[in-house]
Amino acid sequence: MKLYFRRFAFVLIVSAAIALAQPPQGQGPGPGGPPPGGFGGPGGHEIPPPPRASRPPMERSLPPGTWWRNPDMVQKLGINSDQQKKIEDVFQQHRLKLVDLDATVKKEEITLEPLMSEDSPDESKTLAQIDKVAQARAELEKANARFLFAIRRVLTPDTWKKLQELPRPAGAPPPARDGRGR
Repeated sequence: MKLYFRRFAFVLIVSAAIALAQPPQGQGPGPGGPPPGGFGGPGGHEIPPPPRASRPPMERSLPPGTWWRNPDMVQKLGINSDQQKKIEDVFQQHRLKLVDLDATVKKEEITLEPLMSEDSPDESKTLAQIDKVAQARAELEKANARFLFAIRRVLTPDTWKKLQELPRPAGAPPPARDGRGR
């Protein structure tokens, strides 16, 4: 009976850890939402996803979605057509990698599911698979950071300052002000 409760507790704890690590429904990699590729609102306008409080500090510094395609945003920020093209190029260069890494995370999570739901889960196999899930997520986060750094390199200090001063949607976390997310 004790062994049954230990196994049940183990599965419950690991399941809770995995559930807590998941982004909200409809969220994924990329700057603040679904996988890169735009949001395809009516009339070709971009519809940003709801803010995600768990976004990394640098990602919180940028508006969600493909903001460089929004004429109003481009005008507010003073982004010239050369910068806009460079940001679009960065986006296209990183897009497939981010989609592939997101798919890898999902595959590793799918592989973990049956291990977790076994009546007698193999602890070593399950923990090894959890390590694979964590590694896949880490690779996705690093690729997303590289994408965001590449965009930041295109922006002038003045444009960056204007981005920081933009009003945020209700419920959105404040933009990062320094390397520690303040």
